[in-house]
Amino acid sequence: QVQLVKSGGGLVQAGGSLILSCAASGGTFRRYAMSWFRQVPGKERVFVAAISWSGGNTYYADFVKGRFTISRDNAKNTVYLQMNSLKPEETAVYYCAASMRTLPTLRVEYDYWGQGTQVTVSS
Repeated sequence: QVQLVKSGGGLVQAGGSLILSCAASGGTFRRYAMSWFRQVPGKERVFVAAISWSGGNTYYADFVKGRFTISRDNAKNTVYLQMNSLKPEETAVYYCAASMRTLPTLRVEYDYWGQGTQVTVSS
């Protein structure tokens, strides 16, 4: 059983930056592909970015390409999401997730989820 604990959300102005982190425990972190999703109340949880177990491969949703960077530190069992040039419409609860599959992008392909952290982008 993998537990995922996130930190780093908060309030930022449009155009600003935030970094989210997600620390894993209870499993072998390097076995898992990791990802970030986000969800607005009343809407589906959507894929944002994923990184392979080694960190050698990444995949991004089109709407964050060039602005967000996902990375991981297997020695610290932590995955990060650097978010730049944030937009008000990106206000959401952000979730990290772990999967045994290779760079999955579908919610159903993920085995473990963090509790979610609020990111609010003011205009």
